[in-house]
Amino acid sequence: MSLVRAIATVGGFTLVSRVTGFVRDILIAAILGAGPVADAFFVAFKLPNFFRRLTGEGALTVAFVPMFAGSLEADGRKVALAFASEVQAVLLAGLVAFLLVVEIFMPWAMLVLAPGFADDPQRFELAVELTRITFPYLPLISLVALWGGILNSLDKFWAMAAAPILLNLILIAALVLVADRTPTPGHALAWGVSLAGVAQALFLAEACRRAGALPRFRWPRLTPEVRRLLKLMLPAALGAGVVQVNLLIDVMLASLLPAGSVSFLYYADRVVQLPLGVVGVAIGTALLPILARQLRSGNETEAGNTQNRAIEMGLLLTLPAAAALAVIADPLTAVLFERGRFSASDSDATAAAMAAFAAGLPAFVLIKAFQPGFFSRRDTATPVKIAIVGVVANLAFNLVLMPLFAHVGIALATTLAAWLNAGLLAWMLARRGHFRPDRRLRDRALRIAAAVLVMAAAVWASARGLEPWLTAGTVSGAVALAAVIGAGIAVYAASCMLFGAARPAELKAALRRGG
Repeated sequence: MSLVRAIATVGGFTLVSRVTGFVRDILIAAILGAGPVADAFFVAFKLPNFFRRLTGEGALTVAFVPMFAGSLEADGRKVALAFASEVQAVLLAGLVAFLLVVEIFMPWAMLVLAPGFADDPQRFELAVELTRITFPYLPLISLVALWGGILNSLDKFWAMAAAPILLNLILIAALVLVADRTPTPGHALAWGVSLAGVAQALFLAEACRRAGALPRFRWPRLTPEVRRLLKLMLPAALGAGVVQVNLLIDVMLASLLPAGSVSFLYYADRVVQLPLGVVGVAIGTALLPILARQLRSGNETEAGNTQNRAIEMGLLLTLPAAAALAVIADPLTAVLFERGRFSASDSDATAAAMAAFAAGLPAFVLIKAFQPGFFSRRDTATPVKIAIVGVVANLAFNLVLMPLFAHVGIALATTLAAWLNAGLLAWMLARRGHFRPDRRLRDRALRIAAAVLVMAAAVWASARGLEPWLTAGTVSGAVALAAVIGAGIAVYAASCMLFGAARPAELKAALRRGG
């Protein structure tokens, strides 16, 4: 499968996931608002997701996929699946043990992870209770990550990309059908998270079975290959999860700010996650197994070209999204969230954080494009060194900016740390001769930037012109927002063709290529 086709497959299903995620978040904003219950649930939801991205989609995927894909290329499916079975057994045993420890010591863990909640006993106890309910999601979704890595290595990208849709649909159902029957709506959402873990695991297990690639369950054994994987996973836990480490620091610091700050950052991040998920996650997911196979075959030239095209695709799709989010953050937030218990002041606070996050969106996507250059070569040590620099920088930026700008300072610190991370990854790859921006990438980047400037001006003008409709109500606001976004897309597409930033014939040819 070609890189563009794989990105389109992952990105398409991720787009559906993000849209259903928006519906979920709109309901959460209307029913929970930005108060103590919302803060407690978002912490309960973030913690298993944070560890999942470190142990599952982060460390496991970036260490496992190159080893599994390389084994497929060199040894065949039977040997590769035997290795996957060994990994599955050790992963499951370790995560179940971790789950039991965390469940027992949750109050002490919460004091570390959300220290500001300790000053509000009711919010603290609710966060502990909800996190105990959501934490079984961790081992289930880590199995999903393992099985998704197997399918991605077999060029079957759709199932893993579609799995998050189940989470969103189940949480929507929990809010609509169960929220008024539980102590708080947060309880309904927390139980929905764990149920979604079961549903996603069953879905991926069936997809693997249909592909003839479901690993057998067996007793855990630390075989030499598993030990090698664990050694790769240890640094990868930070190398691939640096953004998550920074977001966890954000939650810890935001818990020290007035009530609602955690929620403002959550809602802003959710909007930014739409283009990041559709573009960044798609590029990282598709690029890693493709690079691993190309390098295992000894084709460095082809691997370099693949890396350049991934970056070009990331810039083409991410720069306009970042500009648009920054320009229309206020009306976008108001139309999406401002209803029910979510007030106009909540909307303003969220929009300010969204604009700050948007400035870092290209950096977040570039990180996803650069990291496979290390992981495909089984180098997980270098990204962790860069990750440590990024985490320390994020904390330093927070200490400077948070007193000045409150929760917006936290978002700005995350953005600055992301740009530092992306820059260091690119510099290190170039220093080793593994990344050299080719002439096409340099030329296209300038043309894309010109097209983005034209689009940003058009979006700003259309938002100003439609301002009375954007603020008139839910339906008229949604229609006007769709018109602004549609105008931006049309102007950007026309500008890209005018400036030669993208050529339709090239995209069509890339999408047709398979195998």
